[in-house]
Amino acid sequence: MPHVVLRAPEIFEQAFARIRRELDVPVAFPSAVLEQAEHATVDIDDRHDARHIPFVAIDPPGATDLDQTFAAVPLGSGYRVRYAIADVGAFITPGSALDDEARTRGLTLYSPDSRAPLHPRVISEDRASLLPGADKPALLWTIDLDEAGAVVDTDLRRAVVRTRDAISYAEAQRRIDALSGGRSGSATDQLDGIDRSLSLLATIGTLRQYQEANRGGVSLNLPAQEVVRRDGHYELEFDESLPVEGWNAQISLLTGMVAGQAMLDANLGVLRTLPPASEHDVEQLRRMAEVLGLHWPDDQDYATFVRGLAPTSPTVNAFLLQCTRLFSGAGYVGFHDRTPSHPTHGAIASVYAHVTAPLRRLIDRFGNEIVLALHQGREAPSWAVEALDQLPSLMGRARQRESSLERALLDMAEALTLEHHVGETFNAVVVDLHREQARVQITKPAVVTHIKADEHRLGEVIKLMLSSVDIENRRVDFEPSPS
Repeated sequence: MPHVVLRAPEIFEQAFARIRRELDVPVAFPSAVLEQAEHATVDIDDRHDARHIPFVAIDPPGATDLDQTFAAVPLGSGYRVRYAIADVGAFITPGSALDDEARTRGLTLYSPDSRAPLHPRVISEDRASLLPGADKPALLWTIDLDEAGAVVDTDLRRAVVRTRDAISYAEAQRRIDALSGGRSGSATDQLDGIDRSLSLLATIGTLRQYQEANRGGVSLNLPAQEVVRRDGHYELEFDESLPVEGWNAQISLLTGMVAGQAMLDANLGVLRTLPPASEHDVEQLRRMAEVLGLHWPDDQDYATFVRGLAPTSPTVNAFLLQCTRLFSGAGYVGFHDRTPSHPTHGAIASVYAHVTAPLRRLIDRFGNEIVLALHQGREAPSWAVEALDQLPSLMGRARQRESSLERALLDMAEALTLEHHVGETFNAVVVDLHREQARVQITKPAVVTHIKADEHRLGEVIKLMLSSVDIENRRVDFEPSPS
């Protein structure tokens, strides 16, 4: 593998800025929106006081738009999960310029060097963000679980909370490992505060993963290509997730499932949906596993087989990438006084609603207000109900722009990283075959590209020569190495 020449970070940042302009990524907010944000405040005096609860937020390093904060305690033979969500709806007047701008943006858009937030920073990174050490308005979920991690009871109310600490995933994993001696589910009777919550996160997260398995749900643990700044330079890497990321995700999924079920029961809300895998698609995967030499017992279902695979070899990575084809067609469905014809999310194997990231995702604010009203036995706000038909298309456009931005940024980072390496040879793995194209993955730097399929096989390790780099068109071309 050649030694990769690292370009000056300014070169990357100038290129990233050009892409954002090209894709019309919103950067500045209109003055009317900024003025409303500056005057947006929330009275917390009449809220349920939950400041005594030792909440901890777990987010990527440097994050300041903190949507959620977590705490847990034992409850008899089960557990009580408390999950506080940023109360963005309390800061935004329906129909205001602030509301209209959020509907136009749909999502916070992330670049390696910056972010285009859904809301002005005074809201998303200050007043509504659940930053540690300050009293914050929140939507407080209390979810009681039995000893197996199944839901027993739920409650949702507006509250005031105070996050005790905000830590990275790496720090959370280190602390959990230290508490448990490397084993999840350690005894918690001698722990209190954040330590107890972190220890129980491992226990509850694992139980919820068992619940997911019993439902027939599955989470694909595939490394994702990303651009990171490290030691003053931008580099391409494949991320490696930690166990705590899976446990933390289970708390968010749990909350979204509870919210989704409440909406479905009331025939009112907006769900995140995904069609289930067809028998034809699963049978194709069985044939692919056979080709790759992976033993898939005839009496074992798809979800069980995939959960037993660890992405530790080119063969398994290639197969897991094929599995992503079963997760196409995700979307949203809004409904009022009717039951959706296909309400479930196939990968989660449950009804599910997006309600845990309102600082970064438009639709969560509307879902939260509806579920809050359902829990309190009152009518949902008319502005939230009236938006149900529009929200799926608004989010669809936002997701499309997010995908285009992500791909363009990665393509540019690949071209800039490889510009001075034309003629050099790289080791690669064939991870997908489609018609006359083979998708190949280079490990270092983390590059994904396409070549002519020829006679390549899935999971095959090959040598490629970089034949050309086109910075202007964000394109890199490889061909089989003559050697």
